[in-house]
This record gives sequence, C-alpha cells and structure tokens, in this order.
Amino acid sequence: MCGIVGYTGTQRASQVLLEGLKTLEYRGYDSAGLAVLHQGKITVEKVSGRIANLCEKTHDGLSVEGCTGIGHTRWATHGAPTDVNAHPHLSNDGRFAVVHNGIIENYAALREELRAKGYTFRSETDTEVVVHLIEMYYQGDLKKAVIKTVARLEGSYALGIVCTDHPNTLFAVKEASPLILGIGAGENFFASDVTALIAHTKNAVYLDDGELAELTGEEVRIYDCTGREIQKPVSRITWGMEAAEKGGYEHFMLKEIMEQPAAVKAALSPRLKDDEIVLDDFELSGEYLSRVNKILITACGSAYYAGCAGRYAIEKLCRIPTEAVLASELRYCDPIVDEHTLLIVLSQSGETADTIAAMKECKRRGARTLAIVNVVGSTIAKLADNTLYTWAGPEIAVATTKGYTTQVAVLYLFALYTARKLGRLDGEEWTGYLREMRMMPRKLQETLDLSHPAERIAKKYRDARSLFFIGRNTDYAVAQEGALKMKEISYLHAEAYAAGELKHGTIALIVEGQPVIAVCCCDELSEKTMNNIIEVKTRGAKVAAIAKPGNRAILSQADDVLFIADTPSVFSPLLSVVPLQLLAYYTAKENGRDIDKPRNLAKSVTVE
Repeated sequence: MCGIVGYTGTQRASQVLLEGLKTLEYRGYDSAGLAVLHQGKITVEKVSGRIANLCEKTHDGLSVEGCTGIGHTRWATHGAPTDVNAHPHLSNDGRFAVVHNGIIENYAALREELRAKGYTFRSETDTEVVVHLIEMYYQGDLKKAVIKTVARLEGSYALGIVCTDHPNTLFAVKEASPLILGIGAGENFFASDVTALIAHTKNAVYLDDGELAELTGEEVRIYDCTGREIQKPVSRITWGMEAAEKGGYEHFMLKEIMEQPAAVKAALSPRLKDDEIVLDDFELSGEYLSRVNKILITACGSAYYAGCAGRYAIEKLCRIPTEAVLASELRYCDPIVDEHTLLIVLSQSGETADTIAAMKECKRRGARTLAIVNVVGSTIAKLADNTLYTWAGPEIAVATTKGYTTQVAVLYLFALYTARKLGRLDGEEWTGYLREMRMMPRKLQETLDLSHPAERIAKKYRDARSLFFIGRNTDYAVAQEGALKMKEISYLHAEAYAAGELKHGTIALIVEGQPVIAVCCCDELSEKTMNNIIEVKTRGAKVAAIAKPGNRAILSQADDVLFIADTPSVFSPLLSVVPLQLLAYYTAKENGRDIDKPRNLAKSVTVE
C-alpha cells in the first residue's frame, strides 16, 4: 500500500531516504515525504505527486540536514493525496514524527477521543492518531509510549518513529505489514522491502508481528510486545542491486517479462533432482495426501489467476477436487474446510491482507496450509505449515509477470509431486512430464522469440474501447490473466469469457471491428475454440489468436496469430501468458501509459 524507510548513521539522511523511496515507489506514488532530526528539531518536507517532486523540493536532499530520519511514499486510503495528507505526520508539540504503512481500523474512535483531550488534527488520515497517541503516552520513555500506543491500534501497521529527545534513534514496529531491518556498519535502516536496503547492506532482520525495534547507528535492539528484549537471526540478502535496476530496458515490466525464462529456471531447477521432485525442507507423504479430499487455492489478483491455471493441472494429474477461490470471498463465505482440506496460498509479497485473513480462517477450521510466495520472511510464509518460495527475485513493476509465471511453475511441480505420491502417473508419464518441466525455461525463451508480432498487433488495437479475451479450460484461465494485464496498464476495458458461454449472452456484445483475443492452446478443445472464433468473426470481430505451432488451420480464421512453443495442454498457461503480457505492454506503451506505475494501483495490497 505504502513504502516506508528509515536511516540512522553518519550519512546525510535525506539523501539515503530519497534513494530508498525511489526503490519503493512501486508500493505507492501519489505523495511522498521525509522527516529528519537535526539540532533538536524535526524538519518535515512532503509533497503530493511523485518522489521526483520531493527530490526537486529538497534539492535532492541537500537542503535537509541531519543523519537520522524517516521517509514515506503513499498510496492514499484515508484522505486525498495532498501535501497535508502526505506522511510523515507531526505531533502537536513537534517532538514526534511518524510514517505508516497499513490501515488503522479504529482510527475514528481514537480521533474523537484525542480531539476531546485537546489534540488538533491537520490531516484526514488514519495515521495521525498514532503520533498524537505517542505524544499523549510519552513520559520520557519512548519505548513505553510506543508499546502503549500500538496496544490501542486495531488493523495493520508498520510504523517508523523519530523523537527530538532521542536525536540518533529510530523506532519501528509492525503488525500485519512488512518491515525489514537493514544492519550496516556504523549505520542501520528499516524499510518495507529489501529493495530499499541492498544498496547499503545485505544483512537483514525480518520482524515478526508485535515486535518493536530500536535502532541507532551503533546497535539494533528488538523487543517483544511487552518490552522484553529478544534476539533475532540476521539473514543474508542473496541478490544484488543490479536485479532491482532496469538493465537497459525502457520499463521494469519489459525487463521482468524477459527475465521469465531465468526466473522459472530458478523456481524449477533446484527441485528437479534426478528422477524426483524434492520440496523445500519438507515432505507431503502419500499417507497424508490420500486423506486430502479437497484442495483449496486462494489468492488475489494475478496470483488468483495463477491458482486458476494450477487448479486444472492438480485436478487432471492428481484427481483431487480442487477449487480456486478469491481470498476476499473465502474469508467471508463460511468455508467448508476441515483437517482433510489442503489450502494452497499464493502471494507474491506474502503480505496480502485478504489472503492472510482467509488463510487464518481456514487454519482455524483445521486445514493444512502450503504457501507459495516470493518474499522470504513474509507474514504468509511464517503463518503457513509449509512454504515453497518462487525465487523470482525482485519484481518492481506493479503489474506482475514473472511473479505469475513462477507461481504457476511451482503449482505444476506440486501437482506432479502429489500425483506421483498418490500413484496417479505411470513411469512413462512421469518421465515425460519431468522432461517437460526441465525444458520449460527454454520453451519460455522460444515463446518470447515468437512473440515479436505483439508490438505490431498492439498498434491495431490501441484505440479500442474494449477487448474481449476468450478461451476454454486452461485457455480460459490464462485469458483471465491476459485481460487483467490489459486493464491494469493500458486502462482499456478488457474482459475474459469462457468461449463456450458466448451464445449464452456474451456474443450480444460483438460488433463490427470488436477486438477479440482468442487463446487456443488446449489441444483437446482447439476445434471448439476455432468454432467460437468463426462465430465472432461472422459478426464482424477482429481476432488475434494465441496458438501452438501445429495449429496451422488457425491462420485461415484469425486476423493475427501469436504462436507459443509446443507443450502439453495442461502446462500451456505457463507459455501462452507471455504473448498476452507483451500485447498488454505494447498497447499501454502505444497509449503513453505509465506502465510500471499504473494509476490507483500499488504492488502489495496490505489493507482490505
């Protein structure tokens, strides 16, 4: 939702904070600000709009002195994205400043209580109650004041706090929002994501919910919710700054599309050992899996569509009833879940609020949980009974690409692993599927090479008022992700429909010139999808099709065709999504969109 960063050490804090905020801009970019301690005062600079505006206002940080400070880049929830509502927020007495990622659900009641006690509010935000509570509880011991404050808060938060009485000290505390400490030499940091840390240190500490950190340049102390000091392990960040930079590409999204062969290889290769699939430090026994009578997959956004693709593979290979359910629906639907249910939880960040809530509800009802996430130490990874990391590396563009494909790849591994444990695959099938998994990175690269017509096709559809995506079975699953990509970054209306449902209402929307993107990679159903293409063509539609190289007949029906590498239908979404990603990218580029930072969106949705 938002990005926060803190620094204390010997460098000019404002410059370190601005550098960190630039790497966190994918988390929010409608306003930004910083607060720096210097000579017993807190200097606050904040602006609406992008971080570039903050850089301009502070002359790239040179106009703000001090070596300890906090920064924030915002995705507005409470209050419009204005200078006044931008973080950091100051206490009435000017002694405290706070930045916040998350949402305070009981802020209205707290606001009324504080107003009755004489506190003045300058903004419309929920966050301002936090800094006034700290002021109210402060009696010389900031740690106690923070502990008392967070005990009053309901919701999610990662907070960074500075105080004029503690000129070289940062305080940071978290609950259901990401917060990572960076451990340096003579300097220390906190941030919402390791991307803000790796230019300075690769040593990180992942805070758990309810934990409080006190940082000076020389040391870091961590406390539990009672104030008792605790010890936490230091983890090593395994990727470098170059992974978080564009590497010569015009946009992070294009770079991340092109990184998919390497990302999928990183997800698959360590788990493909000789003639077996090896999971990460755990095993699901055949005895346990035989007792599973239902698999639920839950996620939000693209991760949900990855789950839809994975669902087909699990049901086909394992013969276990499998359902993909939006986390925002699952958490409220009184789900039929028990100890015979395996819940698979998908999240790139591992911090998605709805997904966390759905996961907790299913765990409460007895389900075993398997998390598939990218971020080590994230909330979902810690809550799960078992975790499989996607190892996709940093993904900066708001619209996910390699995050989606690595999730799908890991779901395929799970499907094969489970089918093998249950004896659903004979030796020849097993060998063939394993061979296919090993070849998938190469086939992804081949598909990228085949997808160059996407740029030309995008020029034809740039002025479309809407685009329809159709497909059947696995093709319908990937059509949903393709439509979402188009909506997210091009701002064109795009909807996915099950091709077999056209005559049940959808075909009424087809008019002369209507663009239809038809995914036709499911071998068993390609002839039926071809008939659907003919149906929309007869009514004047213009059709761009995604197909396998063996389908030459489609050339006579579609106006344009994007081919993918050949692969079994059950695995085709891993490849057929690539031309859809590129089509969305080039359509957005043709329309001059801000591709890496689409309007109203943020990378990690940590509030409901």
